[in-house]
Amino acid sequence: MTVESTAARKPRRSSKRTSAAKTPQKSEPQLVQLLTPEGERVEHPDYAIDLSGDELRGLYRDMVLTRRFDAEATALQRQGELGLWASLLGQEAAQIGSGRALRDDDYVFPTYREHGVAWCRGVDPTNLLGMFRGVNHGGWDPNSNNFHLYTIVIGSQTLHATGYAMGVAKDGADSAVIAYFGDGASSQGDVAESFTFSAVYNAPVVFFCQNNQWAISEPTERQTRVPLYQRAQGYGFPGVRVDGNDVLACLAVTKSALERARRGEGPTLVEAFTYRMGAHTTSDDPTKYRADEERAAWEAKDPILRLRTYLEKQDLADAAYFTALDEESEALGKRVREAVRAMPDPDRLAIFDHAYADGSPLVDEERAQFAAYQASFAEEGN
Repeated sequence: MTVESTAARKPRRSSKRTSAAKTPQKSEPQLVQLLTPEGERVEHPDYAIDLSGDELRGLYRDMVLTRRFDAEATALQRQGELGLWASLLGQEAAQIGSGRALRDDDYVFPTYREHGVAWCRGVDPTNLLGMFRGVNHGGWDPNSNNFHLYTIVIGSQTLHATGYAMGVAKDGADSAVIAYFGDGASSQGDVAESFTFSAVYNAPVVFFCQNNQWAISEPTERQTRVPLYQRAQGYGFPGVRVDGNDVLACLAVTKSALERARRGEGPTLVEAFTYRMGAHTTSDDPTKYRADEERAAWEAKDPILRLRTYLEKQDLADAAYFTALDEESEALGKRVREAVRAMPDPDRLAIFDHAYADGSPLVDEERAQFAAYQASFAEEGN
């Protein structure tokens, strides 16, 4: 064996890290966009959409009212009326666009930030606040609006959605299922498992990932070396990245993915590339881990501003329309504020009522112990 052949088989040692340890070069991801940040309408060969003036104004109204409700909820938490709140500020286009792509018979599995999707499904905004105030476990019947209760456990709803979609397929229905999750949840094993099952069983489900750049305090590049939508390729189904601040593109892409699911062609991963303008929740301080310049750059891509610019350029909305919407927005804020403050405290023993359908001696014992514990406070007060 020659010296050259031996050298070819043994890599040379080096005090420096090899190039293989470096992050691979990534090409610029493709991004579906139909409305630029400057409010200019553009076309895409695969995602054509034609909306009337009424429909465009409706999307704008949805985003404005959702943002107003979200702002009121944040203020209520700061005033001590809510224990916690997860703001959607900056993500209105992703949620309203995808939410308006759904049919009534489609089923939604949200996380805890899908206030805009809830609005599209007809869930009263005040019902979203009971859990965050601590007076109920959700506040609405999921089957009334085909909108599941909020899921706090990160990523688990993707498995729920996959199982539900598999059931839909077995029932022979032509409806679809959509699961919402964030970029942080994409690192969870539950999401990987749901991708596997949905692909193998060709489940009619759309995985809608709102990549808002920050999983609490970790940026996306600390979680993945490839764009999130490209992960779908490894599971055998398509992925697409959409401008998450473009409500038209989010509507068109989600509608296409849902139609694909209904045709029996299986799952799709939609990555809505957007930005969380505020804190992860009201217990978080984003100034500790990200720069003000980053937020300023994304403020220029504001989803509501770009659609308003388009409406004004196309003479599709006048000053009277915007004034009336502002008044409706303030009325919504007032209604939410009053409703939250009027929520009655729950029966503290009710938590035991539905642990088991037919009761349980152990639960009965625990209820009695808790009742005695609560009663002891009243005795001490006397």
